[in-house]
Amino acid sequence: MSCCTPDGSCSTGTTTSTATAGTTTVYDVSGMTCGHCKATLTKEIGALDGVLAVDVDLEAGQVSVTTKDEPDDALLAKAVDDAGYELTGRAA
Repeated sequence: MSCCTPDGSCSTGTTTSTATAGTTTVYDVSGMTCGHCKATLTKEIGALDGVLAVDVDLEAGQVSVTTKDEPDDALLAKAVDDAGYELTGRAA
């Protein structure tokens, strides 16, 4: 008999993690140079409605955004621009 329940909880008190579902889109962003840039963009983009996850890659100059549905590129661009950076488009 398993100690885990169908909802992923365990009798030991630990839970099973599940992958974030959604649509992931990668954007090219210019102006990012440091950890502060990464933290700022993660916070600002993460606060948008429908955003499930944000991953900033400083070296590549890209931001991966996972959303519930198809992302709103204009809304994301505004959030990035308002934070002081420039979203230059979707990564190829």
